[in-house]
Amino acid sequence: MVNITIDGKAIEIPEGTTVLNAARSAGIEIPTLCAHPALTPYGGCRLCLVEVEGARTLQPSCTLPVNNGMVVHTDTEKVKSARKFVLTLIFSERNHFCPYCQVSGGDCELQNAAYHEDMTHWPLQPNWQPYPMDASHPYIILENNRCILCRRCVRACGELVGNFTLGFEKRGARSLLVADLGNPLGESTCVSCGVCVQVCPTGALIDRWSAYHGKETQVEKTETVCTGCSLGCTLEVLTRDNNLVRIEGAWDAPVNKGITCKVGRFLPLADERERLTTPLVRKNGALKAATWDEALEAIASHLKPLAGKIAALTSTRLSAESLYLFKQIFADHLKGEMVTTIEEGTATLAASTLADEKGKPFESKLETIQKADVVVLFNTDLVDEHEVAGFFVKRNIPNGTKVVVVDAQENKFSVLAEKTLKPVKASDFDAVEGLIATMLKMGVAKNQTTEPADKMLAARIEKTGMVAGEMEEAVKVIASAEHPVFVYGKRTSAEGLKAIAEFAGLVDAALVGVKGDANSLAAAQLGLEKTFKLDGHQAAYVALGDDQPSEQLLKKLEGVPFLVVQASYVSPATAMADVVLPVGNWMEQDGHYLSLEGKLQEAHKALKPAEDILSNEAALQAVAKKLDVKANDQWKKALTQRVSPVEIEL
Repeated sequence: MVNITIDGKAIEIPEGTTVLNAARSAGIEIPTLCAHPALTPYGGCRLCLVEVEGARTLQPSCTLPVNNGMVVHTDTEKVKSARKFVLTLIFSERNHFCPYCQVSGGDCELQNAAYHEDMTHWPLQPNWQPYPMDASHPYIILENNRCILCRRCVRACGELVGNFTLGFEKRGARSLLVADLGNPLGESTCVSCGVCVQVCPTGALIDRWSAYHGKETQVEKTETVCTGCSLGCTLEVLTRDNNLVRIEGAWDAPVNKGITCKVGRFLPLADERERLTTPLVRKNGALKAATWDEALEAIASHLKPLAGKIAALTSTRLSAESLYLFKQIFADHLKGEMVTTIEEGTATLAASTLADEKGKPFESKLETIQKADVVVLFNTDLVDEHEVAGFFVKRNIPNGTKVVVVDAQENKFSVLAEKTLKPVKASDFDAVEGLIATMLKMGVAKNQTTEPADKMLAARIEKTGMVAGEMEEAVKVIASAEHPVFVYGKRTSAEGLKAIAEFAGLVDAALVGVKGDANSLAAAQLGLEKTFKLDGHQAAYVALGDDQPSEQLLKKLEGVPFLVVQASYVSPATAMADVVLPVGNWMEQDGHYLSLEGKLQEAHKALKPAEDILSNEAALQAVAKKLDVKANDQWKKALTQRVSPVEIEL
């Protein structure tokens, strides 16, 4: 700890802290433009200059570390004059005529900084050149006329996401923000995560879906959990008059730390599916609008006599409370043997089976990925699925992290990999066993065994079609790691996972399983992992929520005598149904979600649904009451009754 004085206030602060952060911790505000809490200090804008006693010139507080006995002044006339001069230069370089800009009026950090310095105009005649606007991207508009060259977006794209799409061409005041080598943003390597938009201090990068829909001071913010996958990213949903304005990542989130992908940020804004607004009951061959009482009566009259002959499916996007209630109704009360999820355990069954065998958790937390020097991806493409986990890997590649991909399918992460192995002839078990045999033969395992490797290796090479030399190269990379992490996906078989776990033990690798949708792990803990098939079942209940039914699911449901669908949107599944119950989407209900690393997080309702729409939990409660089900709310206890692949934090 060191002792410093800022504006006459004595402060004790950890050594290495910047003057800017020391001041903020003491409640002293220093204006900035290029600084951002999630980014490495840059010192580009020079707005945060302060006067340090003993220093010859003003110093940038965002990059200046504290020293014991340092005395700092943040509001002297010299400092104020410098700030106004910096702002004057910035305003003169580009077209910052505020009334035309969508972030004017409280959302623009440049405008707010000027008002903070009591500026009403700038004394220098503007000398800006017009730049073309780039509106080629489906979600983002790039407006170089508003850019202040702070490079926050460039740094966020590289440091936080690891995509390195954005950069600058030309020099000085004529510097121009570009994507790749000058491609239109919509035709670039941009992955539509939107982090650049969130960190931009002006209107240079804006979200085209929410522009002009409300200022920061005119919206309500609700913190909730993204249900797009099982990572458990925390989001801030911005609404105004019960309308969705935009979605941002929460900077203080335990999992994503402000980062999100297009699934969480942009796709909900662009969702144009038709909403269900009233219960529907099939009469004379056609679905007709009905009251909730009529719909529930139709369900009860058909399901009560069919106990034991009812199949039930639920989406893993439903809350843990809803999943547990669903299980109590259809598995416990109605004695259904075919009660499962739409995922049918594909994302969790292998892990649950291995956890049952081991009798204890065997997976590690996500933070191990961020500290890994070698990441091996088995049967998972972190570009198309669980993309934020992919960002954790990508952003560390420039720092030396190496990637090995082992996948029979085309994997987009291969372009970033040190080595890619594609077993084309056999199972994932054979591929991993081949790697194990290679490691044993080379003698580079940290925990060497005496198993005969030569014979096993030859057999695996013949089965997989992989080349021995390529496996040796991959093993060299893996064996060189001090902190290796193995990440496996939902396409991993049960025997393949056992082999991966064995392989991990040879090199002391952490093991992380990326699962399916938001509550895949919760569903697995409740035993909802069966493969769905109709076998003489006379009725089926599908709690679809805001999920989309697959063609495979629709085909399986064909011919069921009585079908109930609980859904948010019109779909082929609702068209097939005999009774349809309208429910809210993920932003219209509260609930808890168990992430892939076992974190239990609470989602909060950001939007109020239409009058005749219930939450998934409320709809299931209404069904339970009509079926005389005496349900309890011990869902937390139920989540821990089974050994979990990863330690659960309730």
